[in-house]
Amino acid sequence: MNAEDHVDDFQRLYGLVTESADIKDFLDAMTGVGASVMTRLTGERIECAVTLRRRKRSTTIAGSSDDAVLLDRVEQRLGKGPCALALETGLPVLLDDVFSDERWPRFSESLAAMGCRSVLGVPMPSGFDAEAVLDFFAPSAGTFTGEVIQDAGVFADMAGRALSSVLRIAIAEEAARNLRAALETRTAIDIACGMLMEQNGCGQEEAIGILRRVSSMRNQKLHDLAEEIITQVSGRHGVTTHFED
Repeated sequence: MNAEDHVDDFQRLYGLVTESADIKDFLDAMTGVGASVMTRLTGERIECAVTLRRRKRSTTIAGSSDDAVLLDRVEQRLGKGPCALALETGLPVLLDDVFSDERWPRFSESLAAMGCRSVLGVPMPSGFDAEAVLDFFAPSAGTFTGEVIQDAGVFADMAGRALSSVLRIAIAEEAARNLRAALETRTAIDIACGMLMEQNGCGQEEAIGILRRVSSMRNQKLHDLAEEIITQVSGRHGVTTHFED
């Protein structure tokens, strides 16, 4: 792969960062680029899949085709294969020929049944408590030469950097949503406290104490109780907090 190709691939990947609606959308598009790059390098039709694991979240699998996604899911279900080993070791792992490599017989059976003869698993750096790996599937044995494996590693590094940007954006958006939800919850409780203070002629601490006792007695969330009180007193359902984005 020459320097000009590297630049073009890099620009395509970073274009996906702003074009993608979410992480899954980015991964789907990224595997399409990966398949295109490896097809160009090998002269064979290569399919690509990616597995992304984030802390306390379900595993995300995406691919350049339905077959690529299916084969990746088979490997994840078996828990063994080049993708799993690459994720474990942090190094590229090659299954050069499903008919001669005896390390993963059940996975090799599935590969052969779907017309896949060789697989390359390449770890993809991502950060943010996440780990990702690319799977490249080829219809012929001996497709992934040493030079191709090296170029696949370069692509995985570029894709990992782009993924890091997507994850950073997703984390920031999630934090903003959580903050908005927390402020809306706090607003409802503050309004309900004000209503109780007016009705009972008490201070804020006493009002919040009343809310907590009733919440405990009913086994009801404080926020839900607050919204119920607001609805009963004002005749209007729900509380809207206004934010400037």
